[in-house]
Amino acid sequence: METLPDRTFYLLAFPKVAFDCSKFGNGSCPENNRPLGIRTVMYLCMSGAIFITIFGNLAMIISISYFKQLHSPTNFLILSMAITDFLLGFSIMPYSMIRSVENCWYFGILFCKIHYSFDLMLSITSIFHLGSVAIDRFYAICYPLHYSTKITISVVKRLLLLCWSIPGAFAFGVVFSEAYADGIEGYDVLVACSSSCPVMFNKLWGTTLFMAGFFIPSSVMVGIYSKIFAVSKKHARAVNPIPENQSSQMKKEKKAAKTLGIVMGVFLLCWFPCFFTILLDPYLNFSTPAVLFDDLTWFGYFNSTFNPLIYGFFYPWFRKALKYILLGKIFSSHFHNVNLFSQKESD
Repeated sequence: METLPDRTFYLLAFPKVAFDCSKFGNGSCPENNRPLGIRTVMYLCMSGAIFITIFGNLAMIISISYFKQLHSPTNFLILSMAITDFLLGFSIMPYSMIRSVENCWYFGILFCKIHYSFDLMLSITSIFHLGSVAIDRFYAICYPLHYSTKITISVVKRLLLLCWSIPGAFAFGVVFSEAYADGIEGYDVLVACSSSCPVMFNKLWGTTLFMAGFFIPSSVMVGIYSKIFAVSKKHARAVNPIPENQSSQMKKEKKAAKTLGIVMGVFLLCWFPCFFTILLDPYLNFSTPAVLFDDLTWFGYFNSTFNPLIYGFFYPWFRKALKYILLGKIFSSHFHNVNLFSQKESD
């Protein structure tokens, strides 16, 4: 049986035979020892990240949805990924902010499970989206003549169905069945008495989550992008002259692949520490400090904050679309047909 050490304050303080949460507030919140100034700074920083996450990704959603020039299979995948990031900022990060700053979960055990299920689902959904984008870029760069027949709108719809349904079924199934806690001795006591919305993965499900939800998809994506950039270098060294229109299209595809490769790299950088800690924690007898888990989770959240900033830096069309949105020009009739690409822009 896997046991819980120092994160189970109540389990250590009260022997199991005399277990009675009502004697100390039934899991009521402990007094917050953080100074008011520290809490204020934390709220300001996290609120800023939430603001950028929500409105940055909302701008991306509006841009791709509104401007017809952006209606392409690749951009529809990016649109769905932006919806994932938007939902994380809108429905997950605010509650996590209160828990992190106040060192307490005020919203009950049922909402704790719902919150964590959506949290887990959205993080896995993001990596599935990145995998779908990698496949899209692979065909665009490596098999450009077959791209339009291989990556169609119907194919994108099927990819998006998989990107949302599989992570959703996994996350809600594992969390609400509490399969992740099978064999963890004292977990029921922790849930009944703790005020921190505790969710801990045993060895089986921690390993499964890391391998199937992160490591395998990440390895496949790294392999795909390695192939993409190898083919790009081969094209660049080609001796035969390429028609100007085809060369322009190839440059556009390469730039898109580079930008989305950066998005993938930032995702892996932000989420790897959290997933790796989930993997190691049961093998370390759950000795990882709760504050470290919380910090690593927020580091993962920041990925959804960075994405619209990356798009804004690398995509001139997004900056132009954002300008039109802020100026309210999208409310003008027929403005959805405006040209977002200048002749000097390759994407």
